[in-house]
Amino acid sequence: MPLFSIARKERSMAKTDAVSTIEPRCRAIADGMRLELVDLTIDREPGGKFLRFYIDKPEGVTLDDCETYHKAVMPLAEHLDYDYMEVSSPGIDRPLKKDRDFERHLGSEIEIRLFKAMDGSKEIRGILAGLVDGEIIVETGGTEKRIPRKAAALVKPVVSLEGIEEVDLSGGEELISAQESGENENEV
Repeated sequence: MPLFSIARKERSMAKTDAVSTIEPRCRAIADGMRLELVDLTIDREPGGKFLRFYIDKPEGVTLDDCETYHKAVMPLAEHLDYDYMEVSSPGIDRPLKKDRDFERHLGSEIEIRLFKAMDGSKEIRGILAGLVDGEIIVETGGTEKRIPRKAAALVKPVVSLEGIEEVDLSGGEELISAQESGENENEV
């Protein structure tokens, strides 16, 4: 779900041309804001054409990051053919697309979805051991598999929700302390 979205008038330009003409400048803007432009797409959906910017940073993006980046790139997109512009985080399970994405996830559990079945399966899960000569190296079941990068339709990290039930979403220590001591700002 996008963190920031705005409707736009339709303009005319081809998808591949649009992305290739503005992506370098949009990437430079992201770099200047200490953000990473992860991806830029134009997607046709039943509701219209969506120009989507996916940005990230090590500590995660905020709504303010999305809004500031949106305002900065909007002038670059004026001539493009789209109905809605969205700027959002790619999410915790963002696909691994670039070499640096694979480097960042070395030793992590990943899931690979293949275009065509290999060894009777179109999905492989294992520990990412490397990316060498165009092959994704995955340790699975005590063996090492080499998957041609071109054979992978999608590569993404496996997100574990183990321990999520232990996360305190009640509002923090101060709220609990105030409730326990009977403090209430509405009391006189």
